Amino acid sequence: MALSRRQSDRPIARSRQLDNSVTRLDPAELKKLVLDKLREAGFVMAKDAILQPPAVDKDGLRQLHRPAAQLEIALRQDWLRQHLSRYLHSFADGNEITPECIRPALIEVVTAQQHNLFRVARLLWSLPFSKGYGRRLRFLIMEEANGKLIGLLALQSPPLSFPARDRLFRYPPGKKTELVNQTMDIQTLGAVPPYDRLLGGKLIALAAASNEIRQVYWRKYSERATEMEGRILPPHLVALTTTSAFGRSSLYNRLNYNGTVIAESLGYTEGYGTFHLMELYPLFREFLESQGISTRGGFGTGPRRKWQTMVRALDQLGLPSDLLRHGVKQEVFLFRLVNNLEAYMEGRDAEPVYRNLPFSELVAWWRERWLLPRAERVNGWREWRKEEIKNLLLLEQDKTAT
Repeated sequence: MALSRRQSDRPIARSRQLDNSVTRLDPAELKKLVLDKLREAGFVMAKDAILQPPAVDKDGLRQLHRPAAQLEIALRQDWLRQHLSRYLHSFADGNEITPECIRPALIEVVTAQQHNLFRVARLLWSLPFSKGYGRRLRFLIMEEANGKLIGLLALQSPPLSFPARDRLFRYPPGKKTELVNQTMDIQTLGAVPPYDRLLGGKLIALAAASNEIRQVYWRKYSERATEMEGRILPPHLVALTTTSAFGRSSLYNRLNYNGTVIAESLGYTEGYGTFHLMELYPLFREFLESQGISTRGGFGTGPRRKWQTMVRALDQLGLPSDLLRHGVKQEVFLFRLVNNLEAYMEGRDAEPVYRNLPFSELVAWWRERWLLPRAERVNGWREWRKEEIKNLLLLEQDKTAT
């Protein structure tokens, strides 16, 4: 997931106005607002109500995601005013980095301070913040040499139905849920400035496949019953899946360790989702509640809560749910953590055969393969200053408050 560029204040303020205007919107006004938002973003609606996405590059796709991300920032201004100054020192200035001396450490997020640092850093993404769902693991990748944050990694429960993944396996009858729940989905992965300019994202992606991630998963979920069914599932973590944020991924493509493919492309999604209307999500929820339709989540809703809310809202407004087919296809990737993935997922092998990928060796590979050549080849990262984070996260009137 790429980081956003400098946020402008106007879209954030507009998001607040949208949120505050919900009580004044009637269905006709909200319907018009939906269609206006799609047109403003460059979408064209064909006669069959299928959206045709704008022809844009990756920067253009970031712009499509930006309103939803800015809404998240706007809603968290009070929290940021209170906490940002406490965590700003954990971000590096460019002149605090010596590439040859970088010694990354993988740290599981367990304390309140670590959660808050994760939260601040995650708001820098050009994709909106999400707490995740189901089983969750969060990690900070810190630099031991200077105590600064390099990047973030977060995993969550995978979708039970995921065509790009499911096409790989013939699950034994009645075993799909158990086997799929021995995988996880990469919810957040990336480096923060200025490490992003030194290909720190490659390091985070390599770290996702490390032995240490599997070991944390084993410790946390061994003998732990599921909340929905009270079942104790095998605590194996055999694979990770993820989708690129902006079409074809330069982060995951050709990602390897000493000849071993780390991220395997499985093709592209079909282009369904909610990001292009996420700025209106608060209005959809308020509108449905005003109609006596509950938008509360619960067991079994998971990542589909926002989807279901939007489908219901569009239906109440007399708009087709096909408006959630935005047509922006994302590349899907599989991280194999075991050598016998197909045989294990199809029940032919009783036990997984894990790959041996120590974090320390992945770091050494990243340093020689990507970090040092990049540091010599690219300028600009030394000039980065952590104070710029205020420009990214605070509204104009709040930038001097910290």
